[in-house]
Amino acid sequence: MKRLFDVVLSFISLIVLIPVFIIIGILILIDDFGNIFYIQNRVGKNNNDFKLLKFRTMYKYSDKKGLLTIGGKDNRITPIGRFVRKYKLDELPQLINVLKGDMSFVGPRPEVRKYVDLYNNEQLKVLNVRPGITDYASILYKNENDLLAKSENPEKLYIEKIMPHKLSINLDYINDNSWFKDLKIIFNTLFAVFVKK
Repeated sequence: MKRLFDVVLSFISLIVLIPVFIIIGILILIDDFGNIFYIQNRVGKNNNDFKLLKFRTMYKYSDKKGLLTIGGKDNRITPIGRFVRKYKLDELPQLINVLKGDMSFVGPRPEVRKYVDLYNNEQLKVLNVRPGITDYASILYKNENDLLAKSENPEKLYIEKIMPHKLSINLDYINDNSWFKDLKIIFNTLFAVFVKK
């Protein structure tokens, strides 16, 4: 049922959002000519890597300076990128990942291998399900970049505090989830992004 929901909704959403994809793509090219999409290896179900798609919001080659973004302090983000990130529009290409089966609409957000290698045996259980575009942890930490920006050591804060808490939330979701809860998470995500500003 969940996979059918993912396929149907991602297919319809991609068709409806074609004009939005075109507009964002043009703005990215005007802002910093280069690739429209940012493709990054993430770890998915069964600990398998996959190519996650995002609209590029940083200047070219910025990821070589670090994987974490730190809110307003991060001068790697383009002007258009700031707007796109604010409303989570950079995540829209992941609808393609959902349609392909790499991801689901709802599930633990996929992490890069660098941080997955730090998981303990219990935390690795989040890889038993498809990763998602959104989850409870994404809603709770919607201002994660701002938290990191206030820290003297953003990566240490992420590894020691934020990441373990997000994994704990996701493990609770895996142990007690339903289609109704997934719908609730989707609506709460939309509300958090577009209403609670």
